[in-house]
Amino acid sequence: MFPVGPAPWPRLRVLWALWALLVVLLAPWRLWAIQETQECTWQVVLNNLESVGKNDAIDHFVDQELYTVDKVFDLLVDAPIDRDEVRGLGADEWERPWSCTLLGSGHLLTISLQTYLGFPYYLKINYSCTGEVSSEALVRKGHLTGLKPVVLVTFQSPVNFHRWKIEQLQIQMEAAPFRSPAERCDAEEVCLMSWYTPMPIKNGSVVMRVDVSSNGLGPFIPNKRFHVNINGFLERGRDHELQFTVGNELFHLIPRHFVNVPSRPLWYTVDQTPVLILGGIPEEKAILLTDTNFKDFFLVELSIDSCWVGSFYCPQASFTATIYDAIATESTLFIRQNQLIYYFTGTYTTLYENNHGSERWVRVLANECIKRLCPVHFHSNGSEYVMALTAGKNEGYVHFGTITDGLVSFKLLPRDRSVCNAILVDNCSITWAVFIAGDYNLLMLVEIVGPTSSKYFQVVSYDLVSDYLVVLYTIPEFIPDARGLEFLMILGTESYTNFPMVPKGMSYNPYNNLLLIWGNFLLQSFNSENFIYLADFPKELSIKYLVNSFRGDMAIVTENEEIWYLLEGSYQVYQLFPSKAWEVYISLQVLQQSSRYAPNETMVTLFYEDNKLYQLVYLIDNQQGRLIKRLMPVEQLLMYQQISKEYVLERQGSHLTLSFSNFCPFTVMRLQELPNPQIYTRQERYRAQPPRVLEPWGFHSENSLAVYQGLVYYLLSLHSKYDKPYADPVHDPTWRWWKNKKQDQDYYFYLANNWRSTGSVHVDMTSYEKIYDLKAENELPERIFLDKGTSYSFSVFLTTRKPEVQHGPSFQVLSPVDLAVVLADPDCIEAMVKEKVLVNRNSVLFWVTLSDKRSCFDQGISGHHLMKTSMLVKVLGSSGHCFQNTNRGPRMQSNLMVPVLIGCPPGKRLAFDITYTLQYNRVQNKHYFDCVKVDPEMPCFLFRDIFYPFFLIQDLVTGDSGSFQGSYVLKVVGGGPTLDTIKEYSEEEIYRFNSPLDKTGSLIWTTENTTTTEDLAFNIMSHNSLGIEWLCLENSPCHDTIPHNIFAPEFFFKVLVSNSSPFCCTSMGSRSVPGGPSSSSWCQPACLSAW
Repeated sequence: MFPVGPAPWPRLRVLWALWALLVVLLAPWRLWAIQETQECTWQVVLNNLESVGKNDAIDHFVDQELYTVDKVFDLLVDAPIDRDEVRGLGADEWERPWSCTLLGSGHLLTISLQTYLGFPYYLKINYSCTGEVSSEALVRKGHLTGLKPVVLVTFQSPVNFHRWKIEQLQIQMEAAPFRSPAERCDAEEVCLMSWYTPMPIKNGSVVMRVDVSSNGLGPFIPNKRFHVNINGFLERGRDHELQFTVGNELFHLIPRHFVNVPSRPLWYTVDQTPVLILGGIPEEKAILLTDTNFKDFFLVELSIDSCWVGSFYCPQASFTATIYDAIATESTLFIRQNQLIYYFTGTYTTLYENNHGSERWVRVLANECIKRLCPVHFHSNGSEYVMALTAGKNEGYVHFGTITDGLVSFKLLPRDRSVCNAILVDNCSITWAVFIAGDYNLLMLVEIVGPTSSKYFQVVSYDLVSDYLVVLYTIPEFIPDARGLEFLMILGTESYTNFPMVPKGMSYNPYNNLLLIWGNFLLQSFNSENFIYLADFPKELSIKYLVNSFRGDMAIVTENEEIWYLLEGSYQVYQLFPSKAWEVYISLQVLQQSSRYAPNETMVTLFYEDNKLYQLVYLIDNQQGRLIKRLMPVEQLLMYQQISKEYVLERQGSHLTLSFSNFCPFTVMRLQELPNPQIYTRQERYRAQPPRVLEPWGFHSENSLAVYQGLVYYLLSLHSKYDKPYADPVHDPTWRWWKNKKQDQDYYFYLANNWRSTGSVHVDMTSYEKIYDLKAENELPERIFLDKGTSYSFSVFLTTRKPEVQHGPSFQVLSPVDLAVVLADPDCIEAMVKEKVLVNRNSVLFWVTLSDKRSCFDQGISGHHLMKTSMLVKVLGSSGHCFQNTNRGPRMQSNLMVPVLIGCPPGKRLAFDITYTLQYNRVQNKHYFDCVKVDPEMPCFLFRDIFYPFFLIQDLVTGDSGSFQGSYVLKVVGGGPTLDTIKEYSEEEIYRFNSPLDKTGSLIWTTENTTTTEDLAFNIMSHNSLGIEWLCLENSPCHDTIPHNIFAPEFFFKVLVSNSSPFCCTSMGSRSVPGGPSSSSWCQPACLSAW
């Protein structure tokens, strides 16, 4: 059925007044709430070790080296801390001298025998409230009423999954109260205090989100998110002062740098960039640089040579020092000045083993004439990308840049001929380029000059794999005549106006396949071939740049600095600024005496952060200029815009009555029956609480904070160490920590309760754990991972404004609202919606099930090469009309876009089941055997015994673990008489040592199984196979193994196990364990799938 029409709102009897005052009646409750109600907010800063306890200390994340805390752990003699276990964290490398390697899955820590480590920074947490009460008094009050901040640190997954494991890791910590020793306080027991938590770091991650919430006691403080990123472009000088490696910091913001200067786009790799940069400062080789998403920032003059290399093939009308294009990636910054481009790689020891940091700006493509840099917003295949468009001698080509581990390389595309030659034209120019990473496809907006000097534009597609180039679409020469419609499908039969179409750029969303071509118009397409013209955008304006949230909405900035707004999936374009709604909003801000708005202001840029639109604005107030980041009130503006258009004044007696229409078809929208999120979000979460201190007021000391650092470090170390090819007897990374101390738990509790814990610190074993049972919140997750054939289900509850009843012989209640589920790739995923009308509640309940169709992704490595798609849930007829008031302001409803990632999700693995393998081998071979020096993780197997290996499929996120019942191929890919002499075998050697077809007498092992691969080259094993018999024939590497003592000789094998196609097994890097003629060895499967 069709969506319902607008329903009238209740009539309000009000006196005629200014329009702004009428809007106040509908503003969020907080605008007219009781004045005594305080609004509080969290405040978080970074402190290094020397700054702890100092009142105004604020640090930036520069240091990436860990430090030792072994002295404080030496005091914990009678505590559940096993020093030998901690020392053994890097058991495979314990004989090496002292070195310090940061945390990261797949790379164990290298530590010395007497060293405990801590992180270089703390998070200092306070809060403030509106009113006259001082922040210090508020914090004291919060502490005395039981308030404890809860900090959730989320580590962003790395770009290069070939080096680092893909995982979604979080750690939840409770903040520890700390009394500042900086000032003496004789009148009170508590003078200055704050809360502190360690700020952990891990290998492969330079972007961290910090979410701060309350434990539910004390004042109400809304949750708040902070961005704490590592700044690889800062370093400590000889005097330990911070200085930039990219240039010199300028300490004064001059008005001419910002006033009436055009805004510019902020370009970066989405979710991966720790440092953002912004150019466009007129006649200055300076940029704005921030590592906190412009919560604070630096103005930096770059140390570049500023050369101007004009030539006959690269004409330059004038020289300027302005940085026009600036792009930030995970480790590298790119800028364009005139026709030259430069890059600078930061110092990030957490990203790559060798320091690839630049010493100076590197000029690249120095002999080319670069007219524009184009960003690539998403990484793929372990790399990031940037594109440079040329003019002059290489017109019609694109320089395609690849950034991997900070190393930059460019190649010229297309490979064999220019775009102009490929599309058979003499004169063309590439205006814009978009890279679709999932398809390895390059889309180019090409301007073509015809024989009569007339210009027209085409969208050209280039396949990087096949080197195939094709014209997808020819853009109409003139703007279509929509004849009053909101949109128009371009079929070639429509009429046109006299306004020429002037394309300027393109934008692509890989989650919903939406391609936008923009200029003085907007064309959108979901297949890059059939386009829809959005008629709401005025043809008299010209778009300067688009800002895409990639979550279902975008902002549009025009050449005259107007701001427009578009909800993807709809056809209406809203003008946010300037508008009558903006004037109303500014009037309300003036009434509240807001300091974030001024009569004289200039927008510097516009960007999305956590699905919210923000402005960077330069304000001049009382002759003082300042640069601030502020929220763009999209929801409020849309509300005010709706009210301003749909109201009527009617006279009733001696007064006027105001009535207006609300186009939202429902009054309540709730998400219900959401499943537990972790199985779909793949978030691994750990919980850590500070050690209990034996101090009357509960305040921590520097020593107890250092213990907290060491405990958090050890917890994450266990997580890192658990990334191994062997399964522990208990499927939990923290099991090894307490397995020998659990029986003494009551004893340590007794010591703490009687204030007898050593070091005045009590470590509670239950306070450090991995969480497997997170509960769903009342909203859809940030993203969903769908494994092969899995489903995600939830329900949507809607209470309607007006029921529709059909009378007649059969009384029937019709649904007054319709729910639509839009899928970006219906060939890959499907959705089923069931509806139930709740007559007595005037509501409708929809059950939605999203399922993978098993058609778009085969087997693959866990977390690698996932396919991007999306699901959009929307109530028909409600886009831009429905809002919900929250304590953070109004929130838009009815358009719920969720990114979906299809494939083998991160956090699943195939593991060697040591426990059951040993047990089963003892039973079958009727005797016990192990190494002379027993290692629980490296068991030995006797050469003459039949070897029966078993495996587990384990989910590291949910804690599920079960026997692997599928088939697999086992190969010995390396070996040696000792761990240090293990040799990687060549492909030819792997074939000779493992193939039943080998005729050279080189087989290492054989089996009685008759099942083989299609080419008969390798045996296929399963959980019920007949076992492996070790041969070590005369031409095999393990044939002549010489004993060096009275014990049987050993030989170590590196074994590769794959349950996927052998063609995908290209990497074999992993750790080995003992085995051989008297033992067999093992290595982590390099190519597996956990379907």
